[in-house]
Amino acid sequence: MNKAASIDSRELRGALSTFTTGVTIVTARAPDGHAVGVTANSFNSVSLNPPMILWSLAKSAQSLAAFEAAEYWAVHILAADQDDLSTRFARSGADKFAGLKTETGAGNTPLLMSCTSRLQCKTAFRYEGGDHVIFVGEVVAFDRNNLPPLVFHGGQYAVAARKTEPGLLSGNSPRDADMSYGADFLGYLLWRANFHFRSRVLVPLSAHGLDPDSFMTLALLLHKDGRSIEQLSRGLHQLGVEGLEHNLKAFGERGWIRLQSDPSMQRVWLTDAGRDLVLHIHAASKAIESDLLDRLQPGEALAFKHLLRRFIVQTDGGIAHPWQDADGSGS
Repeated sequence: MNKAASIDSRELRGALSTFTTGVTIVTARAPDGHAVGVTANSFNSVSLNPPMILWSLAKSAQSLAAFEAAEYWAVHILAADQDDLSTRFARSGADKFAGLKTETGAGNTPLLMSCTSRLQCKTAFRYEGGDHVIFVGEVVAFDRNNLPPLVFHGGQYAVAARKTEPGLLSGNSPRDADMSYGADFLGYLLWRANFHFRSRVLVPLSAHGLDPDSFMTLALLLHKDGRSIEQLSRGLHQLGVEGLEHNLKAFGERGWIRLQSDPSMQRVWLTDAGRDLVLHIHAASKAIESDLLDRLQPGEALAFKHLLRRFIVQTDGGIAHPWQDADGSGS
């Protein structure tokens, strides 16, 4: 264990960053009337009776004098999608409130919108704590929304989700470490989740004689019309050239696509009927997605999508997204 005399501040910062915290923005009104605000993760509760909270601000902060002079200030606990707002208020020098819609709180304090919670406070006292000034305030008003909070861990923004024990899955889930295809096996979890989603999405697809793989041909054209057959085949590895050509022939007969040749290649275009079909199925799929994700808490749904994106980024073998050509370029 490091002794106080040999503490490395950078290493200490790293150790402290392993503690997950919420992210807040504190606002006030300066004596000259202009609004001030800073991002702070040093917020904490002091007591419920009387209702008191605290936060701290570095002595080097440009806004320190304004907060020391303010009788009232407000702590905004940020929602998971407000990381850009946190970054804005963490910078110094610029007008942080430019273009933002605000409300007015106690003591003419500017209040930010769409936060998870907002606590309006009257300064009770303040005292020095090393290189920071600690502000303690009595809560005079507050409001909250059912929004997932933004959190900070290891020097990065994160989202929070409740942990589910494998045993909560239906049936008697195996817990033995040597059970490679049990409830903790990634392949099983991805397969099972995909099965639940695909079984619902298959309903609007089957109504038009489509399956997910064949529909992907039309979806690629919706994202970027006029692709060549070669470009389509590179983005549809699972179909193969023969499968793609079979689909294109069937789609042409049903009036969903048209083929157009130029001197160098044959290109595929959606017809109006084809575009309407894809948009209809997309709308039905989004409704199914909304219904399934509504069964999770808002923060869980956000975390679920975020983790899937991270997993894809870390394991991607270079397959193009539907809005890209196979070389990774956009439309």
